[in-house]
Amino acid sequence: MRYYLAIDIGASSGRHVLGHVENGKIQLEEIHRFDNGLTEKDGHLCWDTEMLFQEILTGMKKCAEAQKIPATIGIDTWAVDFVLLDAEGNMLGDSVAYRDGRTKNMAAAVEDIIPFDELYAVTGIQKQPFNTIYQLMALQKQQPDLLRKAESLLMIPDYLNYLLTGNMLQEYTNATSTALVNAHGKTWDKGLRQRLGYPEKLFTPLSMPGTTVGPLRSEIRQYVGFESQVILPATHDTGSAYLAVPVKDEHAVTISSGTWSLLGFENAEPILTKRAQTENFTNEGGFDYRFRFLKNIMGLWMIQSVRRELHKKYSYAQLEAFAKEYADFPSVVDVNKDIFLAPQSMIEAIRQECRDTGQQIPEAVGEITQCIYKSLSSCYADAIHGLEEITGRNFTGIYIVGGGSKDGYLNALTAEKTGLPVYTGPTEGTVIGNLMVQMLRGGEFSSLREARKSVRNSFHIIQYGGET
Repeated sequence: MRYYLAIDIGASSGRHVLGHVENGKIQLEEIHRFDNGLTEKDGHLCWDTEMLFQEILTGMKKCAEAQKIPATIGIDTWAVDFVLLDAEGNMLGDSVAYRDGRTKNMAAAVEDIIPFDELYAVTGIQKQPFNTIYQLMALQKQQPDLLRKAESLLMIPDYLNYLLTGNMLQEYTNATSTALVNAHGKTWDKGLRQRLGYPEKLFTPLSMPGTTVGPLRSEIRQYVGFESQVILPATHDTGSAYLAVPVKDEHAVTISSGTWSLLGFENAEPILTKRAQTENFTNEGGFDYRFRFLKNIMGLWMIQSVRRELHKKYSYAQLEAFAKEYADFPSVVDVNKDIFLAPQSMIEAIRQECRDTGQQIPEAVGEITQCIYKSLSSCYADAIHGLEEITGRNFTGIYIVGGGSKDGYLNALTAEKTGLPVYTGPTEGTVIGNLMVQMLRGGEFSSLREARKSVRNSFHIIQYGGET
């Protein structure tokens, strides 16, 4: 049996999943799962990269213990965050997270040099306060010595690959999220980085999904107990998730649903119109130079935050049940407002927004969760309407992949609000997309079309709304 290992790390958790192909179907086996989250260090919200790497090694050792040795390994994570390295390859400073407040006012600082109209026309990337381009501006203004000392910049999955192999590659799909890659040239834009004064040495040729990073370093081989090759999947988790969507035609909208909801569709070329810019749609690079034309929506982060605030007293299923009890609660908030990005209290942020907009203020837990679910489904409907107006397409269905595909109430609300049938699954969309690149490289499938057909045949798809 030929095994492939997907290591998928999200903002709240990570997992190791072994995959293999049997009778044309993709089989999954979760080997290891671990928690992830933000830590406060020196006044900033940071990622604990040492912990993440140790968890990576722990999961790999479990593969050896199970006597299921992966031929290849691929790592994907969230986008936009990075580390800086010195000449010896050691990390400089901390891995500051995108939810940290250091980028406040940095968009304005960038726009003093490059107006956003011009930036969007080059990169096609939506304005988000945490984009890498703004994080680098924060470093330039707040820690210029750190930026001057840096010899290398690696996005989080690139850095983890480096720790495994000793090789530094910058992967294309994650790089596009920086807002520093030319959408037409599909490489770092020299003019942007020169005008902003970002060191040229930090930007090296980009590598595509399917590229071999290298074999494990000798000390890693000894520690985990086997040899394997590390390759690049679409290291941006959304890029991997979109690969796994079992769409049959171009008339479908995809939502990669998790901490964030990424709503859009795949396109052969970027869409860089003024309307796309105004409505804050983005063009993220994907597998085989495809583009994901989509909108970032706050997603289940709001529910996750409420659950943490309630000391995890209730399960997600209970929170969903509470929401159903208050199905008639009327208030709706704009989930994409910055106030919901990293509030001290998500519950109070929701209440304050309802207060400020003259709506009924949610008090009971069920009213709060109903407000979130209703707001998310309304936002999905608005985004799909915007997609249709910008592209002239008529969408006939919605495919939801990722952890949020298990949220039956939100899926049903989405079908109701949009008037479109909703197809949910597979749940492990990101993992499957990661594995698909490895399996394509390993010769298990001859084409992406064949791999997606296998996904449709391998995993259960549930439909909400529309004719069955």
